[in-house]
Amino acid sequence: MPSSPPALKLVAYDDCGELVKGLRTAAAEAVGPWGFGNLPGGIRTTLNAGAVPDAKAAAPGADADFSGTNTHEAGVDEPDFVKSDGKRIVTLTVGKLIVIDAATRKVSATLPLGDASAVDKAAVGASQLLLSSDRALVIGYDYSDPRSGGVLLTLVDLAGTPKILGSYRIDGAFVDARQIGNVARVVIRSAPRIEFPDSVKGRQSKSDDERVAANRAVIAAAPVEAWLPRYTSIDAAGGKTDGQVGCGAVQLPETYSGTSLLTVTSFDLGAAGLGTGDPATVAADGGTVYANGPSLYVANDQRWRSGPGVLVKRAGPAPDPKTQLFKFTIAGTAKPKYVAAGEVPGWLINQYALSEWDGRLRVATTTNEASTVYVLEQRGGTLTEAGKVGGLGKGERIYSVRFIGSTGYVVTFKQTDPLYTLDLSNPAAPRVLGELKITGYSAYLHPAGDGRLLGVGQEATQQGRVQGLQVSLFDVRDLSAPARLAQFQVPGTGSEAEFDPHAFLFWPATGSLVLPTNGRQPSALVLTIHDNQVTKAGSIVHPGQYSYITRSLVIGGTLWTVSNHGLQANDLTTLAQQAWIQLD
Repeated sequence: MPSSPPALKLVAYDDCGELVKGLRTAAAEAVGPWGFGNLPGGIRTTLNAGAVPDAKAAAPGADADFSGTNTHEAGVDEPDFVKSDGKRIVTLTVGKLIVIDAATRKVSATLPLGDASAVDKAAVGASQLLLSSDRALVIGYDYSDPRSGGVLLTLVDLAGTPKILGSYRIDGAFVDARQIGNVARVVIRSAPRIEFPDSVKGRQSKSDDERVAANRAVIAAAPVEAWLPRYTSIDAAGGKTDGQVGCGAVQLPETYSGTSLLTVTSFDLGAAGLGTGDPATVAADGGTVYANGPSLYVANDQRWRSGPGVLVKRAGPAPDPKTQLFKFTIAGTAKPKYVAAGEVPGWLINQYALSEWDGRLRVATTTNEASTVYVLEQRGGTLTEAGKVGGLGKGERIYSVRFIGSTGYVVTFKQTDPLYTLDLSNPAAPRVLGELKITGYSAYLHPAGDGRLLGVGQEATQQGRVQGLQVSLFDVRDLSAPARLAQFQVPGTGSEAEFDPHAFLFWPATGSLVLPTNGRQPSALVLTIHDNQVTKAGSIVHPGQYSYITRSLVIGGTLWTVSNHGLQANDLTTLAQQAWIQLD
């Protein structure tokens, strides 16, 4: 029987006194001389843009005539700055939501999002959105409180003239979101609103131990409200509802740092407004979100803890990396419910290193020695190891992972690129079936049908020096003998699709593969995948200087590309330009 990871059972306290006692104790142990961060100047904050959401189409069926966002799981949509339902394209530009009619290829509506008269300055710093029928959920930031920051969600009605139906602000930073049907699950990460003694003025002469002691004194006096995220919901009429996550809604793992809370909020995009969000909160950090429909996982690999000055000084080397996993059920429209947690050695490359199949979670991680794929099953409240296969790419790290049914594909790289094929059909005994060693690596893998796999990454020399963009077509019909059928290279360039799968478009009906490239002349590279060949169909360039294409989508026979300056429509077959829409 494989050894089980440590239990991470969560405990909830209805009593705020017990909750704050635990949070203070954990935070005091985690605090360093400069607060919860590794730099002078105050608390560790999480006000970055969060994890870039990683990525097949958000569920148009096989007979659909438009592409959606390239997502990890079919039927589970992911936020991006451009969305389409086949009739219109909805996108965001600075301070505005733009609607484009796909038939006329013209802007049909523009909605300002930063207007103070429109539901409490809705959508400051709007950067991503989700789309459901005639509704859009805009995800942005509000920096009115510099200590905590805030995530600002805006519900927009797109029927007729677009209008704002409501907004919702909550303390913290956006991690990621997933949408199934009309329901969006938005994950927020927040830090305690604790102001430590000034680390710049008059404190430089103090020792680290003195600074830690002063910071612990501040933590010991902090009220429970310093940790609990606050939220404000505003309806279309301007009615405001203020609230705060309750003590009983916060669950504590057996081990936690007290420096961060994860909150999963839920919103029905078909409702009249956004309501309270039904927050469910865990005392944990996390940067990777994965969902497959019935389950949502948040992963925390704690890499931030290995930095200098983050924790109190300790003897010996930094601890081995570990990834904590928190599982929630998200069936239907119900509030997310925590059901299990677990821990595995190593760290994740992105959400594609996670996949639930037949009720079990597959996890691919890298340690300093090699990489391993674990199969975890839920036993009570613990995600327990059912099996594992290790020793992948010794001395290398994972560059890409793709799980498809009971098969896994893992790419590791240091000097050469082993593509491993894994048989995961027996969860107790996963095994390596095949290995293909080639130069370079694939940073993103995508199923291409008929036993083929597409890889987008970089070619490299035998010594591991990268040379430029490489697209590979693999034959994986025989998992014991994977082979590369064809490759296409563009020396001296790369693609955003290497690190953001939302930038990747593969349209099986025509075999079209579209990738943004960032070479001397930024463009969208259009390739054709046919039989066992990868050939160039052409390139699309947007007008104007410094036009960087970042997204592409198909509607009918038109290929749309999106850049920082606007959108362009081209014939999908001939690539002849049909329209240009300037947005800046």
